[in-house]
Amino acid sequence: MRFTLRSAQALALGAVALGLAGLTGCNNLGSAKFSKTKSGIEYKIFKKVGSKYELREIGPDGDPTYKDRVGKFLTAHIQTRTGKDSVMDNTRKQFDNTRVPLQLGEVQRKGGPEEAYALLQPGDSAVFRFALDSLFKGRPAPPALKRGGAFVQLFVSTDKLIERPEAEKLQQSLQIKAMAAQQKEMAEYATTQGAKDDVIIQEYMKKNGLKMQKDASGIYYQILKPGTGPNAVAGQRISMNYAGTLLSGKEFDSTAKHGGQPFEFTLGRGEVIPGWDKGVVLLNKGSRAIFLIPAPLAYGKAGAGADIPANAPLKFDVELLDIKAAAPAPAPMPMPNGPAGAPAQ
Repeated sequence: MRFTLRSAQALALGAVALGLAGLTGCNNLGSAKFSKTKSGIEYKIFKKVGSKYELREIGPDGDPTYKDRVGKFLTAHIQTRTGKDSVMDNTRKQFDNTRVPLQLGEVQRKGGPEEAYALLQPGDSAVFRFALDSLFKGRPAPPALKRGGAFVQLFVSTDKLIERPEAEKLQQSLQIKAMAAQQKEMAEYATTQGAKDDVIIQEYMKKNGLKMQKDASGIYYQILKPGTGPNAVAGQRISMNYAGTLLSGKEFDSTAKHGGQPFEFTLGRGEVIPGWDKGVVLLNKGSRAIFLIPAPLAYGKAGAGADIPANAPLKFDVELLDIKAAAPAPAPMPMPNGPAGAPAQ
């Protein structure tokens, strides 16, 4: 399958809560045994009584008071952990200690978070365990979860019920916080990893006798053969030959591996890694060049598949074959009208 050159993006479950740390310190309730729903969810639910927490049992048919909460939203901190207690996501960190709104509706799917949230009342703290086989029935579980054991843990600490208008307002503020946090993390990573890669790239150039220029974005480039006409600009359709290698010399993909079929993309639309969007605007039709791209402008912390490890600077030998008329921009995606309900998986 053709290597897509797309940017790696980190994906989040949307996060999860307090855990039992605050409870075990008070009443040693962390040693309480799990109860189990008919659908197989294991759970411990605690309610606060005065300054203490007490175990709250649920009947075999669920919480009879849930019908009064349907259509409302329950605010909560949520934390997802693997079976081996590795934290996957945490709303406290993701949203700067702000609780997220969980949409409470008729339970359509038994055995998952939707049913678990229906067992909770305002002020509860709980831990749920879901068997991977039942949670991901009919589809493979994410590798990180499979490595963490046979089940997933969900820790939830609830606060209060709110109506839809307040939930929508809260959701909008959470989106802004999440975007700001992501941008801050990306900027910090670009600065620290970019500095490390700059040293690595300069050592690579010295070792291989390369005389390259550094673009303001942080990529290094060398024009091996000038082309003709104006340089490519964002929005144009680009056709290229390329060979991509690690700095070790190992090739991970090339157009030659795909029968020599040129690779096409629209420049400046995020269809390729940022280093390509930054580098190709330095080229015109018919030019050949070398790009040395630091990891933050390539595949970052995640890497790509088995061939590109995390934090790997990359080398590309490229040839710009053709520049076509600007393609029309796609219509903007509509923003969601309401809150997401439960954290997305």
